[in-house]
Amino acid sequence: MKLSVKIRLFSSLFMLVLILLVNTSIYYLFDSRSLEQELDDLNTQANEIISTLNENPSISQNEMLDAFLPTDGMIRVIDENDSHIVEVMKADYRELPGSYVSSESRSIISMDNQPDFATVAKPVIWENGDVVTLQIYKQLTGHTSTMETLFFVLVVASLIMLIPTIVAGVFLSRFITRPVQELTAAMKENTTYGSWKKISAEDQSKDELYEMKVTFNRMIDYLRENFEKQEMFVSDASHELKTPISIVKSYSQLMKRRGADNPELLEESTEAIESQADRMQKLVEQMLLLAKNKNQEVYEPFNLIELGRFTAETFSGAYAREIVFHASAEMIQINGSYDQLEQVLYILMDNAVKYSEEAVTLSIRKNGRYAEVAVKDNGPGISEADQEKIFDRFYRVDKSRSRETGGTGLGLSIAKVIAEAHGGTLSVSSTVGKGSVLTLILPLYLEN
Repeated sequence: MKLSVKIRLFSSLFMLVLILLVNTSIYYLFDSRSLEQELDDLNTQANEIISTLNENPSISQNEMLDAFLPTDGMIRVIDENDSHIVEVMKADYRELPGSYVSSESRSIISMDNQPDFATVAKPVIWENGDVVTLQIYKQLTGHTSTMETLFFVLVVASLIMLIPTIVAGVFLSRFITRPVQELTAAMKENTTYGSWKKISAEDQSKDELYEMKVTFNRMIDYLRENFEKQEMFVSDASHELKTPISIVKSYSQLMKRRGADNPELLEESTEAIESQADRMQKLVEQMLLLAKNKNQEVYEPFNLIELGRFTAETFSGAYAREIVFHASAEMIQINGSYDQLEQVLYILMDNAVKYSEEAVTLSIRKNGRYAEVAVKDNGPGISEADQEKIFDRFYRVDKSRSRETGGTGLGLSIAKVIAEAHGGTLSVSSTVGKGSVLTLILPLYLEN
């Protein structure tokens, strides 16, 4: 069953049940109040008869009862033996039940195929001094007619109220299901044709349906962006792997043709293959690191100064280069993955050492609620156009020099991903011909 049909059925049935409950309550409440009023009227009439009989003993009691006889009713006098002393009526109502009572009573007598009767019975002293029962009957013709009219009015009113409800249910179902249908159509088109169709969210109130449309459009943008990134990543990775594979293949073929008779060529080819194999291994490892789920790392507080000092000493010894280390304090604690942030510093230092022949400066200081790590080199610098792209995957400012130094174009991309995962940022400031400064900013660890 479609959602629109469910909405129409639910709204119509709900309103129908509500109308039935209200109209049924009105009907039975009016019926009860009307019958109570009829009994009160009969009781008042019985009191008048008794008062008139007591005040006028000389008048014939039969004549007196005939004067008070209801139009559609009967007056009956019953003695202690349940004998009917007097029966005054305009129609044959003898089948109506009656009995002697010692106290006042009132009731409704239900009849088949005719209106009901209201009856009131009261004890009274008759002309011979005996205590008898005066019982008055009245056929509820007017009440029955009124209730039939009320029933007809309520039925018509229910139908009149139900029709707008059904119409409103139709419009409501269309209003609710139209965005769902648009969403379904867009999803089918996207899956069938591989497109990135979005749905219009303009000229609409800011309700849940609007939020659904906006969320869907954001999801499409997110999926398209990630799909394009994935395609670019695969394309770039394929391109980057193609070069070392070609080199390995060329040297393998060269070794096959001339390697047996030329030891120097064999050694050269072996070194080249090993170098390209190392480059491919490094590339694959960095690609896997980018794809790794960063949420798997355990974050713990540690001293960033110790990590910086250790990194500076490592690069100074490994490259026999002058590495200047500055720290504004002996203890700057941050919360994060020691291994990942160590890799970030290694990437920044590795870039600085490769692209600069002079001293490299690594400085760490506090800046408000953040720790600031700056790696400064005196290399050729980076143009403003290239500064916007150096964090893109596989991007190189100087491709020829990157290949010579063994770069993959993934280092800064990895560093930026790790920095953002730690709630920080990674930025560059550079002037062509004067060098560059890569700045890593991380939030401080606060115990409170």
